[in-house]
Amino acid sequence: MDIPQQPGDQGGYWYTPDPEHPRARDVLDAVRSYRATETQIRRRTQDSMGMNENDLLAMRYLMQARQAGGSLGPKDLSRLLGISTASTTALIDRLERGGYVQRRARPNDRRAWEIVPTETSDEEVRETVGDMHRRMMQAAAELSPAEADVVIRFMNRLRDSLEEPPADAAPTPTP
Repeated sequence: MDIPQQPGDQGGYWYTPDPEHPRARDVLDAVRSYRATETQIRRRTQDSMGMNENDLLAMRYLMQARQAGGSLGPKDLSRLLGISTASTTALIDRLERGGYVQRRARPNDRRAWEIVPTETSDEEVRETVGDMHRRMMQAAAELSPAEADVVIRFMNRLRDSLEEPPADAAPTPTP
């Protein structure tokens, strides 16, 4: 039995050969392999920090907001993560107990809360993923401007293809 060596090496199952576009399958295999590796790394990061996927994603949104000079409240996190307000409260409670975030009254509206990452959480996240991000940046920096344009166009088209409804999907009724 021929078992794939890498989690993403399953192109033969997912993509049938296309004689008109022989390299298309290789490209999609490379994307699948990258995604599988990235998923493994993300899981290791979550395990090392004691977080689940939404926790880590929430931390990313909170740190991006702080870097941009702003902050997020519970409703913002709920919307960004696509989870209920009850789930958001549980997530914030978990992150607060872990020492990753603090709840603070918003300076301009003391009735509303903002959720801010602690200094130690920022340091821990950067320490945990910093080397990986530097290596990824180096790989991207080695592309010529023309190569970077091709990769960007391809990734955007690939993303758009995933967002398109299936050809056999029923039309969405209008009110």
